[in-house]
Amino acid sequence: MASERLMSDGGPRYVQMRSEPGSSFFTSFGSGLEPESSRIFDELPESTIVSVSRPEAGDISPMLLSYTIEFQYKQFKWRLVKKATHVLYLHFALKKRAFFEEIHEKQEQVKEWLQNLGIGDHMAEMQDDDDGDDDAIHVHSDETAKNRDVPSSAALPVIRPALGRQHSMSDRAKVAMQQYLNHFLGNVDIVNSREVCKFLKVSKLSFAPEYGPKLKEDYVMVKHLPKILNNDDSGICNCCPWFNCCNDNWQKVWAVLKPGFLALLGDPLDTKPIDIIVFDVLPSSDGNGDGRVSLATEIKDRNPLRHTFKVACGNRSIRLRTKNSAKVKDWVAAINDAGLGPPEGWCHPHRFGSFAPPRGLTDDGSQAQWFVDGRAAFEAIASSIENAKSEIFICGWWLCPELYMRRPFNVNASSRLDALLEDKAKKGVQIYILLYKEVALALKINSVYSKRKLLNIHENVRVLRYPDHFSTGVYLWSHHEKLVIVDYQICFIGGLDLCFGRYDTFEHKVGDNPPLVWPGKDYYNPREYEPNSWEDTMKDELDRGKYPRMPWLDVHCALWGPPCRDVARHFVQRWNYAKRSKAPHEETIPLLMPQHHMVIPHYMGRSRDVEIQRNDGEDNPEGMKEQDSFSSRSSFQDIPLLLPQDSGGLDGSHGGPKSNGMDINTTKSVSFKIEPVTIDTPMIGFVDDSNSSQPPLKPSVDVSTQKRDKISDPEWWETQERGDQCGSMDERGQVGPRTSCHCQILRSVSQWSAGTSQTEESIHCAYKSLIEKAEHFIYIENQFFISGLSGDEIIRNRVLEALYSRIMRAYNDKKCFRVIIVIPLLPGFQGGVDDGGAASVRAIMHWQYRTICRGQNSILHNLFELLGPKTHDYISFYGLRSYGRLFDGGPVATS
Repeated sequence: MASERLMSDGGPRYVQMRSEPGSSFFTSFGSGLEPESSRIFDELPESTIVSVSRPEAGDISPMLLSYTIEFQYKQFKWRLVKKATHVLYLHFALKKRAFFEEIHEKQEQVKEWLQNLGIGDHMAEMQDDDDGDDDAIHVHSDETAKNRDVPSSAALPVIRPALGRQHSMSDRAKVAMQQYLNHFLGNVDIVNSREVCKFLKVSKLSFAPEYGPKLKEDYVMVKHLPKILNNDDSGICNCCPWFNCCNDNWQKVWAVLKPGFLALLGDPLDTKPIDIIVFDVLPSSDGNGDGRVSLATEIKDRNPLRHTFKVACGNRSIRLRTKNSAKVKDWVAAINDAGLGPPEGWCHPHRFGSFAPPRGLTDDGSQAQWFVDGRAAFEAIASSIENAKSEIFICGWWLCPELYMRRPFNVNASSRLDALLEDKAKKGVQIYILLYKEVALALKINSVYSKRKLLNIHENVRVLRYPDHFSTGVYLWSHHEKLVIVDYQICFIGGLDLCFGRYDTFEHKVGDNPPLVWPGKDYYNPREYEPNSWEDTMKDELDRGKYPRMPWLDVHCALWGPPCRDVARHFVQRWNYAKRSKAPHEETIPLLMPQHHMVIPHYMGRSRDVEIQRNDGEDNPEGMKEQDSFSSRSSFQDIPLLLPQDSGGLDGSHGGPKSNGMDINTTKSVSFKIEPVTIDTPMIGFVDDSNSSQPPLKPSVDVSTQKRDKISDPEWWETQERGDQCGSMDERGQVGPRTSCHCQILRSVSQWSAGTSQTEESIHCAYKSLIEKAEHFIYIENQFFISGLSGDEIIRNRVLEALYSRIMRAYNDKKCFRVIIVIPLLPGFQGGVDDGGAASVRAIMHWQYRTICRGQNSILHNLFELLGPKTHDYISFYGLRSYGRLFDGGPVATS
């Protein structure tokens, strides 16, 4: 063996020597001070004895006294109940540590002395700088060793306080305990020792502000984890190495309870969990009529000497053991209080059944900014990735590493996605990418190729594909979410994947010949041809002189503050579930811990004893400047709103289309011609008619803005004022202002995708609620439009039913109301409608026609039976199409 370096980088160097057989006994006890990187306290904590109690009033034994001690370190406070026996064990541990440290120091000094005399087995490896040799002789001075020692006389008053009356004895015991605590809490070396950290119940996660306040921590026993390799064999008898007599697969781990999760660490000085349960919404009932399900419950073991409790959330359930039943009760109460105690906790459903509460009800730093089309969004995402400092989370349905985030591509080589990620990974940024694993027979996005390219970037890039279709039985479902989260500070969410074909501008050009904007396979049109391979990305797959590209209109948004952390929490849940399913024993793919944000106590006018505040002030909306947004190239402009117009067939006296703070110039709406009803309810009059002699009408709207009022109504979503946005946006209307916002994160997840205990359909519930409460109009723009009416057992989402009910209410109330639905003319899959290989196109069109106009379950069929020709006054369908020349002087093409 070799003597180790005892100081951090930059300290003296030591020689490597072959140790004597007996020397390994001493070196096994460590080398004195904990390394700087493993220190928990960088300043001294404080302690206060809150109370002293005894089990019985007549019991005067000082060893049975219980001390309630409150500790404070920076902004963190926590309380512990200790007995004199705990102090005695700590004192013996500190004395043993000091004894072996002193022996180890003397051993090192003897080695150095022998080496200087040339008696050692090997000559010393000298430093390049001869002046540093003298500094390397002594590891610690005797004075330093004394400073790390706690005198035995300090512990004696705690063990045996002076005799006297019971009351005065408790007071003297309190003073004695306080004095003893001051001995080791006043020395930063002692307070960072493992013995004291164990006594104080602290770990490396205790005081990380990003994970929330300190709750409960301690050693527990678990059985479900693989063998943990550590140096703590205190629970094993001397015969175990030969007979394995005590190994019943239970092993000791350090449990850390935080407001949003329970993490298990192999050691208190670890920062990466070996297991974690992220708290999520629990069912309202356990199905047996016993009320709401609990996070933690005590388990009665057949062996009365075993004290066990269970923690269950989602599809996970783990068993843990402690030394006695009192500790079991403490753990069960603490865990349930963390997840279920406050009505706003993570285990309670929030509005629309979402896992996340509404944000922005106070000035909590919730901000948002919207982007239209890929150019605006991709440039903002690239800038955020370039500014990343610690972590990047990416989740997508399709991801192309060779995607250029800025154009023209020939002068923006450094902005290619793989180049951006490589640059940050080399600087230590940890990157986690979760990709959709497609059914290869149905889709050609080739996530295997994307994963291979991403993993080759750097070791700090981790990639998972999910789900495994055969093992999970999931074939027809996918998460279509597109997320980019940077440092838990900003996230991007919306409809744009980081893949080919999504970059576009407000012009939506159909041609690019010679290529300047869309290189190689990024000149993409799946209606004409879907590439079979993505290997050579700069090679054209389409003839640019013959085929147009497919323009892509989509929206994206950026979020700051608590909403961003809610999105990151969702990503952590999905990542951890995919890791357990795909790579449970892969050490290079870690489990993640969600960062904390106070759920909503401060929204309701309450406060907590411990507030987690960031020093960088990134969540301070008042400190935000206009240039902090991604684009402020023009002065303030009013944001136009699409407003409903009076219908000629409706009585205008029943409330004009007025909104708060708006003056509206109303005009007549466009009239449509309805053909006689046939087997399929006709689309004429419900879609844009290119042969119509009447041009599209653009309503003239004068929107006056006003300052946003703070809304405390819990139904703010449905009652917030219209037209009250402020800020600036670019001249093309592609980038909105960065502004404070009221928002809530919604999602669709189930057990197969995130390991939740029940399906969350908060997006679906919010859609229905917003449609029901709409006052004037509803605008829907979507890739597909497939939904069902009440009673439809095949299509079970009820967006269509909500639209139907809202239209019928407007008709019965004789009020102006309009539903505008925009979808692609044809689904974005290869092949003509009649082609033999276009089954996907025909299938989607079938279900869309079934929703819109074909058969008894379609909305037009049901509305036309009751409203007749007036149906067109309430709902219409449109498709988007662009056209242009493929090159200068070339043919005109449309797509």
